[in-house]
Amino acid sequence: MNNKHLGTICVQEGWKPKQGEPRVLPIYQSTTFKYDNTEQMADLFDLKASGYFYTRLQNPTNDAVAAKICALEGGVAAMLTSSGQAASFYAVFNVCEAGDHFISSSTIYGGTFNLFAVTMKKLGIECTFVDPDASEEEINKAFRPNTKCLFGETIANPVLSVLDIEKFARIAHSHGVPLIVDNTFPTPINCRPFEFGCDIVTHATTKYMDGHATNVGGCIVDSGNFDWDAHSDKFPGLTQPDPSYHGLAYSKAFGKGAYITKATAQLMRDLGSIQAPQNAFLLNLGLETLHVRMPRHCENALKVAEYLEKHPKVAWVNYPGLKSSPYYQLAQKQFTNGQSCGVVTFGVKGGREKAITFMDSLKLACIVTHVADARTCVLHPASHTHRQLTDEQLLEAGVRPDLIRFSVGIEDAEDIIADLEQALAKVN
Repeated sequence: MNNKHLGTICVQEGWKPKQGEPRVLPIYQSTTFKYDNTEQMADLFDLKASGYFYTRLQNPTNDAVAAKICALEGGVAAMLTSSGQAASFYAVFNVCEAGDHFISSSTIYGGTFNLFAVTMKKLGIECTFVDPDASEEEINKAFRPNTKCLFGETIANPVLSVLDIEKFARIAHSHGVPLIVDNTFPTPINCRPFEFGCDIVTHATTKYMDGHATNVGGCIVDSGNFDWDAHSDKFPGLTQPDPSYHGLAYSKAFGKGAYITKATAQLMRDLGSIQAPQNAFLLNLGLETLHVRMPRHCENALKVAEYLEKHPKVAWVNYPGLKSSPYYQLAQKQFTNGQSCGVVTFGVKGGREKAITFMDSLKLACIVTHVADARTCVLHPASHTHRQLTDEQLLEAGVRPDLIRFSVGIEDAEDIIADLEQALAKVN
């Protein structure tokens, strides 16, 4: 059974117990691992042998969960991080250094926008933001000789624009750089970006993968398809000798595993944004039901979007599953059965004040700084997640002042809609 279906991968992949071992993935709650002699440990530190010696670099619980996500995405190697934000940072920083430049879609999560625009700039790495719906000609103009990657979100949080992955991959590859895509909202159940030419995928596993708002985490998955040696002048960190490992060159020593090996052996070693084994264990429990939960999220979200679209007090609705969405055809092409995610955005007539009145009147849906778990929740991005952005940056990111992000849970759709109904009735 080499070509397992995604549901089977969710349940079975990652942890492969041998005879007499625990059936359920154990929590290896240990910082260190014992060896019999110094040479064995030395080979691990020199990357000459594989194994575990310190949890900051590798841990059996974490590796089993990373392997499951890797299999779901169809990649060759993966690593867990302490958060989705850490995953985005590591994914880009693994190919960039001071003096470099990269390009990102402008319609990305506010925290990631700030990371790229402000924090990475302090490290000497500059980011140019582009409209993801712009023409290839326009996006091409943003590239420079020192551009090292192109970044986007499969479904942008919170504006729900759908990234044309094939277009972005074509642009990136024409300039000899990889395409990195955050696939958090659809998850590999609904979209596998590698099938459309993407090179590296990131996730905030905090969201649908965990699915229960119990732990923060992230993941990076490499397709193994980008040829680093073919563009060795652009990526010396991957193709040239690393002085911190006695002159080892990752692309030559590890082939298709070069990118994740470097991210682990270099970035995780020095920056240490590890996911705790306890969190990885909880993440694995969420992954085991991901294929069951995602269709329910999408089914409920479509019902909610259709209800809102017909409501007289609703100014506008955005959901890729609606036939009225400008992304409907692209969603049908890129997403399994056209299913995107469980998040709907909309505006209430009357603007920001009325939006806040509506949100404060909800009873079943809670106002929380979260999205994409089993419980229905709501947020006003301009006041919360994107609060640090200027009005100009908000518009660039596609975040309108009246935008309400409504994360549809897996409760009965009738109850979710009844909550919307009573809250909208209080908006005058």
